[in-house]
Amino acid sequence: MTGQVLPSPWQTIDLESILDSAADVPVYQQIKDYLLERIHAGDWKEGDAIPSEQELSKQFGVSRMTVNRAVRELTAEQVLTRIQGSGTYVAQHKYQSTLVEIKSIAEEVHARGHRHRSELHLLERAKASELLALPFGLKPGAPLFHSVIVHFENDVPIQVEDRWVNPAVAPDYMQQDFSAITPNEYLMAAAPLQGVNYSIEALSPPREIADMLHIQSKEPCLVLKRRTLSKGQAASVVTMWHPGSRYQFAGSF
Repeated sequence: MTGQVLPSPWQTIDLESILDSAADVPVYQQIKDYLLERIHAGDWKEGDAIPSEQELSKQFGVSRMTVNRAVRELTAEQVLTRIQGSGTYVAQHKYQSTLVEIKSIAEEVHARGHRHRSELHLLERAKASELLALPFGLKPGAPLFHSVIVHFENDVPIQVEDRWVNPAVAPDYMQQDFSAITPNEYLMAAAPLQGVNYSIEALSPPREIADMLHIQSKEPCLVLKRRTLSKGQAASVVTMWHPGSRYQFAGSF
C-alpha cells in the first residue's frame, strides 16, 4: 500500500483498486500495513483510538476474523493496545526506559570516560535458517544481513555482537562503516524502535567467541539476547556475549 492515497477510515474502499500492486500479500498483512501507515503519518498518535474491527471489516470488505488477526498481531507487537469494553488504541511506548535501555556500546564506554573501538569479523548476506526465520516471522531461506563485531574498551574486548538484520527494515545495513558507527546507532536511526524482547543468561562461550574475547572457554559469559521491532516487523535479532569477569548489567526502576 506504500505510496497510494487511501480513503478515510470511515469510508468503504475498493479492495481491487488498492491491492492490485500487492496481490501476493495476505489481506490481513495489508490491513496491518495500512494501520501502520496511518500511525507513522501521525494520523493516529499515542493514546488515540483506531476504528473498530467492525468498521475496518466494512472498510476493507473482508471478514471481521481477518481484521482481528491484523489487530491482534499489532497488539502483540506493542503497536496497539486493547482496553476491554472501550476499544483499541495506539500504544504508549514506555518499555524503552522501564524494561531495558537500548544504548550503543560505544555510548556506554564513552560515558565511563574510556576509549571505544571495534573490529568487524563478519559482514555477509545470508539466508534465514528454519530456526532463525521464526523470530523474524519470515520463511526459511528469506534474505538476512549478518554481522559479527567485537567491541573493545581501552583495547580490552568486552562484547562480541552477533547480529542478524531484516533487509526490509534496514536496507542499507551492508553499506555502513562499522568502525565509525555501531550497528545499534545505525538501526536506531534507520528503524525507529517499536518494541523489544530480551533475555539474559550465563553461558559458557563457544571456542570462537572465547578467542574473540581473549578468555578461556570455561569462563562464563553474560549473554544478552534481544529482538527489536520496527515498522511492524522484527528489525534485528542479536546475541551479545560479555566476559563475566569484566562486565555486569545494572539498572533501576
